[in-house]
Amino acid sequence: MSSLLIRNARYVVSCDDNDTLYERCNILIRDNVIACIGPDLFPADEVIDASSMVVYPGLINTHHHLYQIFSRNLPEVQKMELFPWLTALYEVWKGLDEEAVECSSLTGLGEMLKTGTTTCFDHHYVFPRDGGDLISAQFRAAEQVGMRFVASRGSMDLSKKDGGLPPDSVVQTIDAILADSERLVRTWHDPSPLSMRQVVLAPCSPFSVTGDLMRESARLARSLGVRLHTHVAETRDEERFTVEKFGMRPVAYMQSLGWTGEDVWYAHGIHFNDDELRILAETATGVAHCPASNMKLASGVCRVPDMLRLGVLVGLAVDGSASNDGSSLLEEMRVCYLLHRLTSSAAAPTGYDVLKLATRGSARLLGRDDIGQLAPGKAADLFLIDLNRLSLVGAQFDPRSMLATVGFKGDVDYTIVNGVPVVRQGRLTAVDEDEIVSRSNAVVRRYLNR
Repeated sequence: MSSLLIRNARYVVSCDDNDTLYERCNILIRDNVIACIGPDLFPADEVIDASSMVVYPGLINTHHHLYQIFSRNLPEVQKMELFPWLTALYEVWKGLDEEAVECSSLTGLGEMLKTGTTTCFDHHYVFPRDGGDLISAQFRAAEQVGMRFVASRGSMDLSKKDGGLPPDSVVQTIDAILADSERLVRTWHDPSPLSMRQVVLAPCSPFSVTGDLMRESARLARSLGVRLHTHVAETRDEERFTVEKFGMRPVAYMQSLGWTGEDVWYAHGIHFNDDELRILAETATGVAHCPASNMKLASGVCRVPDMLRLGVLVGLAVDGSASNDGSSLLEEMRVCYLLHRLTSSAAAPTGYDVLKLATRGSARLLGRDDIGQLAPGKAADLFLIDLNRLSLVGAQFDPRSMLATVGFKGDVDYTIVNGVPVVRQGRLTAVDEDEIVSRSNAVVRRYLNR
């Protein structure tokens, strides 16, 4: 049995059931679980001196598109909103292959680990013909860097010729999608406590999939015991699409397909009305909030204060790197805090509320109660920040709110996933960062042909 002692931490922000803030305490990790938190000292195989550090639960990203890292900061799409933005970028994404997906995943997962994220859900839905086994490439990347990873078998079956947005080359038949979905669940999904890899079924969006695919995906997911995810109510264009095509607003359409419930969460959820918010609360259907992406694409402001007041389950997410240009949940937390302060004033979530969205709230979206908090018996997923730095002078007297109110830029000092230090002194431990940068830059140049 391996052991790790985090000794004499200045603060431990637990996000546990009692919102406990520990001061001058120790955390003992045995194998992949937190054994105890408190004043007692125990012998351990490794000791980290945390006397000037604050310890946080690992952050949990509930919506990403890692492949988009290889199409960020393209000048030709920087002034577009969602529908034209997608239409333009599908012409780039139809060239994806296994190497591009593996390298973009290594890049994004590495950035997340270096900024305190320990669990990532990725929504991959672009499967070009002859592109290879893209989801397996993602799992290989996650295992290399040490990330707790939840992959989606996303899908699209509604192409341009059928009234959708994607080109024919990246859509598939329902039968092919369902067969591959079942294969991936049976190959990769681990439902056990403390699981490092899981699979979610995730048709892309109402404007790129048919109702038949949504229904059949829900049936298959529930028969296999996995969760469901899709984009909903991201833009007014999508709202108009569902009303004109199906005669229903987005949530009513989702309900008609069996897509509400405690095993379902939506990305974005910006344009819900009051009745729809109540339905989400009553059905325990969750929302992944993506503030930076929503701002960049001018999509709107998610009604997070109203959601929290009504009891809607909300987690935090960075969304795809082409609509965010980064993979840092630390940055997303501060964007979230400032956006809602601007639009909701005193009704906005506090800095500590935002931290809990990125930890406890995100864990609930993924159906997990073993991550997202620091407590005995929970997963040993956490990160440490040294308070002795210029950017945090005077900011450290409320460590629970600090990451959202003041913010933290740069790399954290340590990140620990499943009891293993995967970042030490700001550097990845399991892989050669310089080699990943060199290889990925070469692959992205080939992929974009630039």
